[in-house]
Amino acid sequence: MKKVVIGMSGGVDSSVAAILLQKQGYEVIGLFMRNWDTSVNGDYLGNPDLDNDICPQEQDYNDALKVCEKLNIPLHRTDFVKEYWDYVFTYFLEELKKGRTPNPDIMCNKYIKFDMFAKEAKKLGADYIATGHYARIKDGKLLRGIDDNKDQTYFLSQVSKDQLENVLFPIGDMTKSEVRKVAEDYDLITADKKDSTGICFIGERNFKKFLENYLPNIPGDIVNIDTGEILGKHSGLMYYTLGQRRGLNIGGTKDRLFVAKKDLNNNILYVAMGDENKYLLSYEAIIENVNLLDEIPEKCTAKFRYRQPDNDVIVTKLDDGNLLVKYPQGVKSVTPGQACVFYNGEQCLGGGIIKQAK
Repeated sequence: MKKVVIGMSGGVDSSVAAILLQKQGYEVIGLFMRNWDTSVNGDYLGNPDLDNDICPQEQDYNDALKVCEKLNIPLHRTDFVKEYWDYVFTYFLEELKKGRTPNPDIMCNKYIKFDMFAKEAKKLGADYIATGHYARIKDGKLLRGIDDNKDQTYFLSQVSKDQLENVLFPIGDMTKSEVRKVAEDYDLITADKKDSTGICFIGERNFKKFLENYLPNIPGDIVNIDTGEILGKHSGLMYYTLGQRRGLNIGGTKDRLFVAKKDLNNNILYVAMGDENKYLLSYEAIIENVNLLDEIPEKCTAKFRYRQPDNDVIVTKLDDGNLLVKYPQGVKSVTPGQACVFYNGEQCLGGGIIKQAK
C-alpha cells in the first residue's frame, strides 16, 4: 500500500482531500505545519469565536486533530517557524520596503509546502505528498482546478517541476460546494468552517496595525496624478497597492479614486479619478524570477493577479532571462511584486514576478 503524507491545515479542503485518499486505497498520514509564532511574532488580537480565545493556528491544529481522529489517521506536527521567517516573511518585508506588493503565499508554496514539508514527509516514509489545493496534475502537467472560482494554480506558479513530482491534488476535480458536501456527509467539524482570507500570517488582524510591529510609518501626501492637487495624507506607502480604492480616507470628492503610482523617493501616493483613467493602464511588463513548468509560447494568456480574467499576451524572452510581456489591449493596475502566471488553455505554464510595468 502506497503511503501519502497530506498537509492537514485544519480546513475543509485538506479534510476532504484526506477522505478521498483513503477511498483510493492509500495509507494516509496527516502532517500539520506550524509556520508562525504569534506569541513572538507580533500581537494576536483575540477572537471571541475561537475556543478559549486561543490563537487561530492552535484552533486549526485542534480542528485538524479532530478530523484525523474521526478518519483514524495519525497526525504529526512540525515546526517551520524559522524557515518561514527566513524565506517568506523576510521576503515580504523587503518587498514592501521597495514599494512593491508581494505575494507571500506563493513563496510559502515554493519554500515551505513543497520543499520543507516534502522533506519532512519523506522522513515519515511518504511515497507521495498531498495538499488541499484546487489544482490538477495530469501527464506531468499542472492544470487548473475545475472550479474556476477556486483554482489555485496562480499560487503554485513558483513551484518547480521537480517539486511537483509525486504530488497529489485530490480535490482538483471538485467544486467547493462538492467538497463541503462530502465534509457534511462525514459530519466533519470543518464542514462549515470559513475559508481563511488575507495573508496567512496576518489572518483576521488589522493589516496596518500588524505591519507597525515591523516597519516604521512614514506619512506623506496623497496627490491627484492628473492635476497635482494634494488631496490628503497617506499613512505609509507600504499600506497601499496599485488599483486600491478602499481605505484612502479622502473626503470632499464624489469621484472614485484609485491608487495609480507610488513615488518612494518623495514619499508621494498618486491617485487617479475614475477606473478608466489612463494612469491605471499599462501595456507591457518585465517579468523576473521566471519559473517554467513548460515552454511558454509567444502567444498565450496570463494573469497578473489572482481571480483576474485571462489576458491575451505576447511573450518575448530577454537575454538576461527575464520576459517581456506585451498586452496591447491594456491591463489595469499591473503591480510590481505580484505574480504574472502564464496559461495555455487549462495548463499552467509557470510564472514570474512583475518587475515593472508601463
